[in-house]
Order: sequence, then C-alpha cells, then structure tokens
Amino acid sequence: MTQTNERTFLLIKPDAVQRGFIGKVVSRIEEKGLKIVALKMVQVTPEQAARQYACHKGRPFYDSLVQFICSSPSVAMLVEGRDAIVLCRKMMGATDPKESLPGTIRGDFSLDVKHNLIHGSDSPESFAQEFPVYFRDDEILNYHLDLERWIYYS
Repeated sequence: MTQTNERTFLLIKPDAVQRGFIGKVVSRIEEKGLKIVALKMVQVTPEQAARQYACHKGRPFYDSLVQFICSSPSVAMLVEGRDAIVLCRKMMGATDPKESLPGTIRGDFSLDVKHNLIHGSDSPESFAQEFPVYFRDDEILNYHLDLERWIYYS
C-alpha cells in the first residue's frame, strides 16, 4: 500500500446477495479504479454483528439490524485506493435510500433504510475496528494493478 492509498471495509448485505447484486457492486468498485485486496462470502454471526455494530448498541433499531445482517450470507471485502473511504461512501449513497442520488448503489437499487444493500467504513478509525471482525492480516493481499499507472498521475 502506498503512502497516498487507504483501505476501507465493505459488506454487501444479505438483501443485495439475495437480489443478485454482488457482481453489480464489485463491478462498480473495479470500474472506479479501486483495488479489492480481500473478499469472501460470510454468514455473519451474532457475535460478529455485535462487534461490527457496537456503535449502535442501545438504539431502537439495533436488534433488528443484528437479526437482519445475520439472516443470510453477505460478502465482506477490503478495498484499496486513493481516498477509498470517501469514494466508496459516495458510490454507496446516503444511508437512507430516499436521500441517495441516482447513480449510487443505494439510489439505483434500494428502497428501504433497513435494506440498503451495503455497509462501508466511514472513517479510518471505523475501518480499523471493522475489518478484523471478518479478516485476518494474512488474508489481505498486497499486489500491484498495472491500471494504477493509468489512473493516478505521478
């Protein structure tokens, strides 16, 4: 990882998996020029959900959020690139799909705030807390994409 790059954690949620949107989400990430450095299909456990969503514990929607995220498989991934956190957040769209612009994942494919298709780290601090819930360090690949020289001016 170069000095200007960062990583972010994304979770393609059960509703996106059930609706067949894994490929659409991965394609958007790759088409943007970001690099996937870890990816796996997971059945989120209640323990993993509690760790991932600890910041929401005590909120009225917490129990239904944990139940939903554990209801069916998800796809966990780590994405790397310049400003990866901000770029992925913009591609995802607003948490509430009604506020998401067309062209975003949520704006194009989601109708409900509970079923909003994808979760993404919102800061380097949340990334540092979230990725170890799903990935060990030895599962993260370090590799070079030749297209990086065509995307970033150096």
